[in-house]
Amino acid sequence: MSLEIQNLHVRVEDGDEILHGVDLRVAKGETHALMGPNGSGKSTLANTIMGNPSYEITAGKIVLDGNDVTEADPDERARAGVFMAFQYPATIPGVSVANFLRMAVNAGREEPIKVKEFGDTLRRNMEMLRIDPQFTKRYLNEGFSGGEKKRAEILQLAMLRPEIAVLDETDSGLDVDALRVVADGVNELSGPEMGTLIITHYTRILNYVRPDFVHIMLDGRIVREGGPELADQLEAEGYEGIRQEVASGA
Repeated sequence: MSLEIQNLHVRVEDGDEILHGVDLRVAKGETHALMGPNGSGKSTLANTIMGNPSYEITAGKIVLDGNDVTEADPDERARAGVFMAFQYPATIPGVSVANFLRMAVNAGREEPIKVKEFGDTLRRNMEMLRIDPQFTKRYLNEGFSGGEKKRAEILQLAMLRPEIAVLDETDSGLDVDALRVVADGVNELSGPEMGTLIITHYTRILNYVRPDFVHIMLDGRIVREGGPELADQLEAEGYEGIRQEVASGA
């Protein structure tokens, strides 16, 4: 499976265009990092991939495994194997983490998962992510720290095992210990059965998750693409250095 973004132009409803012709392809087994400063269009791209109706596609296509899903609803994209970890996950009072995860798993199945199978799978994934068993009894994201919210999303990723995972600013607001737990989870889940798009402002998560490909976005366009060495260049020069390089035509 692959996710292909083809000449994508996007604007907010009744607003200015934010993405100006983005091309990107993420295949199963690949880890991509999309980097850019605040306001460059990274989260707009993530939300558009998942079908957020607040973003209007004015040109271009989103193709999943050869099928045009540009007009597909978010739940159709999710059932097709696309997962998104949000920059600001929603709080759902009254719904425990465990119940939420069970509903999420069942949404992608024809038959509900058996209680024992769900419990065994949940325990294995919590052990992998070093999550306290009491964590899943709490209401989803209610009173959670930033790190706990991100751990909950990575746990959801582990339970759903999507074919394409879009991680929008997963490292935002994490201390070093929480960042390492999240990165270890991403590394554990990455492999031939999942393609990963890590969207980030900083290079620090890439110290733990080494991407195969790096893309740099400025002002709604991908202006540089390369291997992990591109992240090293960004660390040395900053976004302004890349911006000046682009402006000079280098």
